[in-house]
Amino acid sequence: MTKRFTPSAGSRVAPESMASGALDAPAAPSLPSGAVAVAAVLAAMVLVVLDAGIVNVALPTIAGALQVTPTMSVWIVTAYQAALVMGLLPLAALGESVGHRRVFTAGVAVFTAASVLCACAPSLPWLVAARFLQGLGGAGVMALGVALLRAVVPHRQLGAAIGWNALAVALSSAAGPAIGAMILSGAGWHWLFALNLPLGGAVLLAARALPRRGGTGRRLDRLSVALNAGAFAALVLGAELLLEKPLAAAALLALGGFVLTALVRREMPKDAPMIPLDLLRAMPFRISVVASVCCFAGTTAGLMALPFHLHHGLGQDALMTGLCMTPWPLTVALAAPLAGRIAERVSTAWLCAAGGALIALGLAAASLWPLQGPVPLVLLTVLCGLGFGIFQVPNNRSMFLSAPPERSGAAGGMQGTARLAGQTAGGVITSLLFSVAPVDLAPRIGLAIGAVLALAAAIVSMAHARPAIRQP
Repeated sequence: MTKRFTPSAGSRVAPESMASGALDAPAAPSLPSGAVAVAAVLAAMVLVVLDAGIVNVALPTIAGALQVTPTMSVWIVTAYQAALVMGLLPLAALGESVGHRRVFTAGVAVFTAASVLCACAPSLPWLVAARFLQGLGGAGVMALGVALLRAVVPHRQLGAAIGWNALAVALSSAAGPAIGAMILSGAGWHWLFALNLPLGGAVLLAARALPRRGGTGRRLDRLSVALNAGAFAALVLGAELLLEKPLAAAALLALGGFVLTALVRREMPKDAPMIPLDLLRAMPFRISVVASVCCFAGTTAGLMALPFHLHHGLGQDALMTGLCMTPWPLTVALAAPLAGRIAERVSTAWLCAAGGALIALGLAAASLWPLQGPVPLVLLTVLCGLGFGIFQVPNNRSMFLSAPPERSGAAGGMQGTARLAGQTAGGVITSLLFSVAPVDLAPRIGLAIGAVLALAAAIVSMAHARPAIRQP
């Protein structure tokens, strides 16, 4: 049976040495191989995140080229997101079974091969199917990336490594739309996906430096995998159809909830369940997951509302709106590595609470500030980016250090699931808001809702500061 432990809920997370097993205390790799291994993980994250940003900005162009409606073109994104959320937990469990490196490398290979299929797509159904395969490959990368970083870097540098990961993700998010626009200005949309081929090939070569460590050999429960896929597919589709077909959406959401409940009941008795219920029983892990969902929901609501605020409230065109939004991810990129270093010395509770409070302050001020030009809003996006960078790194560090090393894959799968759950919730809330509120008022309300959710993340994070109860 897997040994279960509960780290201290105070300012320090219990060291990894508290968890026993064959995966404990990995020997640090030599500097060159260790640097290449870290670069492989970060480059794979860039590959997945950059592709999403590039494709999002190209949807109108792809819709016109394939002669489909804008509504139909959204399935290019929906298929990717559905595959991602359906694959995170099963691929994390598979990584624990056969080895993190094998599943991570397979994910990069599938993503790269699917990019070839996307680049060759002659029709929308072909492209949607290829994007679904891309999502499955991306799930393998995102579920196991930080778990591999944990195996490569020394324990004391995990916070810094998570900061590097956040830096790579933030820069990719910021650069994606600009790179997509540059490619479209001089080439066809097929080249958007061809861009992944050299980067994917380079990652596969560098992945040879990742540690070769065996897994637990546990068999994947095929019925649980099927239930997981059915539950999350129904939930994603239900959220997607909520505005257009509310009755069908309600039925899908109910079905998803029912199947998810059945999955939890099936997994509950297991020592190492696919849905990491064993990890969720530990207070620090549970706090980090809940805080992550709240934070991502709040930032998603803010990021969706802010462009409308700039466009309708200040009359900014698409270019100026994009420029005003860019400081947010750039500030995250600057703040995340610094937060990674500070997280080794300062309480997780206070860092996450401060980060959530800064996001809440920025979004609330953006909602209430008189519209007198874009400069004040740009400064507030900087404040939000600073807060997100300060929040995300220590929160993820706490989540991973709350799990034994042999359950790092499950922790990574849960971290990705929490992020996508928060993003979906924030997107649904904002979409519903824009369907019922006037267009000039809805952005301000959306920003206020984002502020409340970010503040909730800060309050939840303060539970980390509760003193640990000593066992007799």
